[in-house]
Amino acid sequence: MQDKLEFNYKKSLGQHFLKNPEIAKRIVDSLKLTTTDDVIFEIGPGSGIMTQFLLDKYPLLKIIELDREAIGLLKEKFTNIETKIIQGDILKINLIDYANKFSIIGNMPYNISGPLLFNALEYRNHLIEWVGMLQLEVVQRILSNPSNKTYGKLSVLLQAYFDIEQIIRLSPASFYPPPKVSSAVIRMVPKKEKIPKTNFEKFVKIVKLSFMHRRKTLRNNLKGLLDYDTLSDVFFSKRPEELSWEDFDEMIQKYFE
Repeated sequence: MQDKLEFNYKKSLGQHFLKNPEIAKRIVDSLKLTTTDDVIFEIGPGSGIMTQFLLDKYPLLKIIELDREAIGLLKEKFTNIETKIIQGDILKINLIDYANKFSIIGNMPYNISGPLLFNALEYRNHLIEWVGMLQLEVVQRILSNPSNKTYGKLSVLLQAYFDIEQIIRLSPASFYPPPKVSSAVIRMVPKKEKIPKTNFEKFVKIVKLSFMHRRKTLRNNLKGLLDYDTLSDVFFSKRPEELSWEDFDEMIQKYFE
């Protein structure tokens, strides 16, 4: 087990580094790609604990890292890795500039986990698989069912467009420095069928607006978009957390088309 890192972590970047290579290998092995010719983007490799296993399996690996110190360490540890490194902010990099179809894997920076998941939604037609380490609380929200206090817009949107499974759960002791929360790895695969019939942009917009005030009714959250008579429908007395993604899709087709 790796007990300490060769460089200082950056709290501002939300860095928490996995220590156990066996766990890192298990995460990499959770990718179910059928060919080694697929492009893989590793997000935030840090000390390279997963990178070592990805390099062995995927020749077309690309590494996205913002921390220049981490990049320096990766260049020292791995030969011929320089051409694989993309230095920058994952939220500002257009992955389609590098590949049309690809997978994403990484121990995701916890401070930008929400934007990264919405980023995955935007790439849904280009993604093969998405495997990521997140805060357990975020994973529980993603996998939550309607009428549950953890159910929200992330649950609706990701379940609408991805098949999702939890791979592994980890305690804070698995990382350096240990975060204050437990973590979990999920695997998401874009659905090929049974997705919303509604236009994607409209679906996302209405779901987000519906959860603007999660304890309020749909009538309150959507009152600026529909007329009084429509909002009088008993359906709009429901709260957004009561609706599955299928319910949202049906609602949008019925009232917003």
